[in-house]
Parts: sequence; C-alpha cells; structure tokens
Amino acid sequence: MTFLKDFPIFGDFILPAVDIILLAYLLYKLYQILEETRAVQLLRGAVILALVYAVAWLLQLSTLLWILEILAPGLFIGVAIVFQPELRNIIARIGQRELFRGKSRQKPFQIEAVLNAAEVLAGRKRGALVVFGRKTGMKNIIDTGTGINADLSSSLILTIFGHDGPLHDGAAVVQGGKLVAAGCFLPLSNQPDIRRSFGTRHRAALGLAEETDAVVLAISEETGALTLAYDGNIFYDLDEEEIRRRLHELLGLGSAESTEGSVV
Repeated sequence: MTFLKDFPIFGDFILPAVDIILLAYLLYKLYQILEETRAVQLLRGAVILALVYAVAWLLQLSTLLWILEILAPGLFIGVAIVFQPELRNIIARIGQRELFRGKSRQKPFQIEAVLNAAEVLAGRKRGALVVFGRKTGMKNIIDTGTGINADLSSSLILTIFGHDGPLHDGAAVVQGGKLVAAGCFLPLSNQPDIRRSFGTRHRAALGLAEETDAVVLAISEETGALTLAYDGNIFYDLDEEEIRRRLHELLGLGSAESTEGSVV
C-alpha cells in the first residue's frame, strides 16, 4: 500500500483520515469492553491521576511531583493486583469479541417463549438458568454443556428444567434465535457482599454477569422468584412485566408493549 503515498490526495488526505477513523473505532471498542467488565473505574482513576500529574507539572509543584514519582511504581503494581480479575476479563473479551460484527439481537417471540416457560417453572418452584448472549462470545460456556442448537420454544425449556434430568442443574444458553446448549456450567461470583440467602444458581448467574455482558435469568427453586443478572449486578425477585421490560431493553428489542401479545 506504500505506493498510494506517491499520489498527493492519498498521502495527504485519504490515508491520514483512514488512520484516524480506525484508531477512533478501536479506542471506542476498547472503552465499551472496559465498561462491560467494570474496569472503567480503573480507566477513570488513571485519567484522574494523569490530570493531577499534569497540573503538578504545569505549576511546578515539586513536592507533589516527587510524591507521585515515588508512588507511581507501587501504584502500578497495586492496580495490577487489585484489578487482576478485571484485567484478565478485558484480555479474554478482546480475544472473544468480533469487533466488526454487528450486535446480535433476540427476536421478541423468543423472549415470550422464555417468559412463558419461566412463569410455569416459577409456579412449580423449579429452578432454572437461562443465559442470553449479547456481544461477548459464549463458546467457553457452551463447551461445558450439551449442544442442542434447536429452535427456542417454551416446551423445550420446560422439558429441560421441568424434570430432574441430566441438563436440569446447568444453564441453557440462547443465541441467535436458538437454544444452542444446555447443562452448561457458569463461573461462581466471588463478591464478598453477596446475599447469604443466594444459592449456587444465583451465584452462577452473577458470576457470568461479572465476566461477560450476558443477561442471565434465574428462577429460584426455593421461592420461585425471578431474578435477572447483568452488567455485574443481580436484581432479585422481579415481577414478570419488569423482567419483560428489562429483557427488551437489554437485548435491543425496543418497547415490550408492541410484542406482549406474541404467541409461541
């Protein structure tokens, strides 16, 4: 491509513009990954420290500069230790993410299929975990379960979770309009302040929400309560309408009212 630089219009305008656009796009995607892994706090802290250092350098605040220069190596090591899980997740997401692929969306009727089954399972107090993949690749999670790759329906979900079968204790993964796998193992959350009443199912839902951008629907086996986990947080005992509204918003489906009457 170096021969293009022989043409002034390419060397002076086109190539610099392409360079800037690609760099801006990559920086934007990197910031999205930081937001999804909650490591955006790390970025904000680094920006604040950089601003403090810049002000100290401009005003020649020798004492503050001396302190910052002494603390810098220790801060770098400390950040690497404290944010080790977040840094690991960032690297994993960069490897999993397809940067130039558009956001995959679930169809409204698929949400209704899951909600119809969830209502039945909650009434029976049958525990369940359903994972809705978004941008982050789910291959490492799917590989822990049994591949199904079937059209999503309420009856299929009830078949998996309605009885004590071999796939009941794991999670079902939904992607691209299909129930791609069931019986999948999810990472458990290590949050020290998580409610003690939460069992393994809810800890698994939160654990996946901490490591990926997936949305996880959990049904309690003890109470039948419906719970959503996403963006590193868990929201316990939501009613069906709130679950529907949040799923439509999180999965990019628009308003829930327009599809509420869908039948599967």
